[in-house]
Amino acid sequence: MADPIIQASKVVKTYRSRDVVVEALRSVDLNVAPGEMVAVMGPSGSGKTTMLNCLSGLDGIDSGDISINSRSLSGMSDNALSDYRARFMGFVFQSFNLLPVLSARENVELPLVLAGVGSSQARETAMQKLEQVGLAERANHTPAELSGGQAQRVAIARALANEPAIVWADEPTGNLDTENSTEIMNVLLQMNREQGQTFVIVTHSLEVGELADRIVFMRDGQIESERAGSGANGATSQ
Repeated sequence: MADPIIQASKVVKTYRSRDVVVEALRSVDLNVAPGEMVAVMGPSGSGKTTMLNCLSGLDGIDSGDISINSRSLSGMSDNALSDYRARFMGFVFQSFNLLPVLSARENVELPLVLAGVGSSQARETAMQKLEQVGLAERANHTPAELSGGQAQRVAIARALANEPAIVWADEPTGNLDTENSTEIMNVLLQMNREQGQTFVIVTHSLEVGELADRIVFMRDGQIESERAGSGANGATSQ
């Protein structure tokens, strides 16, 4: 079996505000295999988003260790970590986070330009990604001219622009109706199967979670249980 692409060991994260101490993560252990799609579920305040933010290096941790591709995040400087995320990770958020003054194509181009890709290559790649998510014909439209489902597909195209090894998705269907949620999950599943990218998806939706290879259930900052989902690799996930 391949080594985990994501490995968390005894991760602790605490938030302090004056006299209030919140143990957001309490000695969390988690391994994710390359190409696996893992859904993280649990009630509000269970630590789902905190775990995603810590695993991806967006937030620091108090103790424990997180490794991506066998490289520990704790030994990396802020600049090195930012560069590592830009090259190897993609992010999809509930609120889309598209820049309103840019077209769909320009939003997808942005991470490529920031990574030093030339303008013509960035434009070509952006159009390829928009084609993959079925939005090439909307390339010149701004976010305000797109439906919620279309805007989220642009956000997915942007997250996939640099062909990251790992895609982190925090409630990617949270602002969408059932039809659009199904469309978005079909896009993510297609990318997972065709590109072999690893997905970690935080969701409140059991329908979304069931599509993953594995569902991890959190409560009170700990992983309470996990089980296989109905995804393509669900039958073989351990």
